[in-house]
Amino acid sequence: MGQEQGEDGSGVQRLSRWPRLSKFGLSACAAAVAEMVTFPLDLTKTRLQIQGETALLRHGGSPGTGPPYRGMLWTAVGIIKEEGPLKLWQGVTPAIYRHIVYSGGRMVVYEHLRESVLGRSDDNSFPLWKAVIGGMLAGALGQFLASPTDLVKVQMQMEGKRRLEGKPPRVHGVYHAFIKIVSEAGVRGLWAGWVPNVQRAALVNLGDLTTYDTVKHFLLRNTSLEDNSICHALASTCSGLVAATMGTPADVVKTRIMNQPRDKSGRGLLYKSSIDCLVQSVRGEGFSSLYKGFLPTWMRMAPWSMTFWLTFEQIRKAVGINSF
Repeated sequence: MGQEQGEDGSGVQRLSRWPRLSKFGLSACAAAVAEMVTFPLDLTKTRLQIQGETALLRHGGSPGTGPPYRGMLWTAVGIIKEEGPLKLWQGVTPAIYRHIVYSGGRMVVYEHLRESVLGRSDDNSFPLWKAVIGGMLAGALGQFLASPTDLVKVQMQMEGKRRLEGKPPRVHGVYHAFIKIVSEAGVRGLWAGWVPNVQRAALVNLGDLTTYDTVKHFLLRNTSLEDNSICHALASTCSGLVAATMGTPADVVKTRIMNQPRDKSGRGLLYKSSIDCLVQSVRGEGFSSLYKGFLPTWMRMAPWSMTFWLTFEQIRKAVGINSF
């Protein structure tokens, strides 16, 4: 298979000569490209997930003074009209920081688990159950390390909405957001919401990493497709859909926990835990609330996944590393 053989026929040897730090860097570069291209959809998704939050309204929150957004398109149009088109990229800096840690880490961990820890079968394939374990572990570890940057990203994405509601800004930039969180809640405050964050990442990577790896090598083994951009595009299309389906409910919970107001000790005022947030959301808004923002999530994950995997595979090829 394509991932096993390098140009000199010695893929394993070439991999052993390539430091993991370099693979981390290549993964981070590919993720940064994908993030810049699709970030407006992520911002739209975050705003959709906050709309109609019953727990916030019960605690004196305001639904907003401007016209309410409804649906993905009108949410995006509302942001452009009321805040300006550049606000579609508000929060992109911590998002890129996050992916440097998150995507770099998850890719290196997954590949290490596949090649060394879990290992391949005798026929050199990677069984689905191992791919599931590897994808979830890699995603969970990568997201735990990157959780502080995700917290800052979510808070920055909501600043434009706060200004429209007449509320003072909470943060004035990435550095100020980190300092403010640490000063108010200590270093542990940087990991507020990390549990649903990690849960979401495990599910998303079960969809993304596991699906891409499994579908790609299934196509290589059972069809006439070669290890090229067509194969990568088909595998990444499948991975984006599965990742969005698996990860949206946990993503809604994560966003609400991270965006909730907190007391002086850093404890959330709306939700006690991710389970509490899940229960309150379903009771107050119905089961469909767990899939708020699904369309922009999927519409973002599909091009994000395709952009990332195509870029990642091409960068590996350009620098002489065997395909993923």
